[in-house]
Amino acid sequence: MTPPPSGRRTDDVTIRPLSSPEELAQGVAIQRLTWGNEFTEVVPATILQICQKVGGVAAGAFDANGRMLGFVFGLTGVHHGRLAHWSHMLAVEPDARGLGLGKRLKLYQRDVLLQSGVVEVRWTFDPLVAQNANLNINALGTEMERYVPDMYGGNTGSDLHSGLGTDRLVALWPIADAQVGRVLEGHAPPLAPALADAPVANASAAVRDTLPDEPAVRIEIPADIQVAKAQSLETARAWRATARRAFLWYLERGYRVVGFTYGGAGGRCFYVLARSPA
Repeated sequence: MTPPPSGRRTDDVTIRPLSSPEELAQGVAIQRLTWGNEFTEVVPATILQICQKVGGVAAGAFDANGRMLGFVFGLTGVHHGRLAHWSHMLAVEPDARGLGLGKRLKLYQRDVLLQSGVVEVRWTFDPLVAQNANLNINALGTEMERYVPDMYGGNTGSDLHSGLGTDRLVALWPIADAQVGRVLEGHAPPLAPALADAPVANASAAVRDTLPDEPAVRIEIPADIQVAKAQSLETARAWRATARRAFLWYLERGYRVVGFTYGGAGGRCFYVLARSPA
């Protein structure tokens, strides 16, 4: 059997709520490890503790020695008169990535919330981060509700956000939906060839006045935006500008995201959007 990418075992990882002061402190530490020591939006241990008393989720993936390898945090409230959950943070430490812990943490979160009567979960992610798009769309079966330019402002103190702003896609995860269940079981239908080969809306680096008026289009993003940014901030900003333009253009005109093709490291990655029936 092929070993996990980091050499770590995954069968001895336990996911549980953060309870002790030491576990809560690890929840703070993994935020700083992920978003950087200068990140201004770190959620303190007190909030990680208190949120759990009112239906929130603050949990970690721990190895056999009690070391936190991953973390998920969110708040439960009311949205349009019904219980809803906002999943604010998901993080996996660098040497534990590629083991499927992100999905396991989300499945744990789903189980907890279903027991509480929550059926809708939302969160945001950077549309230029291909691995997150692959997790959210292909592994979890989320829907994209809207695109928000610079949602969290331009200065969070995190190197992950510097130079590119904080544009976000808002993902909706209807956790009790039968289609989500099929995706989680690995039974998502493949993209039709007409969708997989749709024209690329942001093929040009220029932000055009008009974009292709087709039944389906693709929006390309880099395989790794942080690598692209390290090589050329100008190129990374061009990715942001053209993707932003395309998402806003199509979502405002009734298109919806119906898939994501993930080329992996070094490959090409595309969101697939289709016009909704009138």
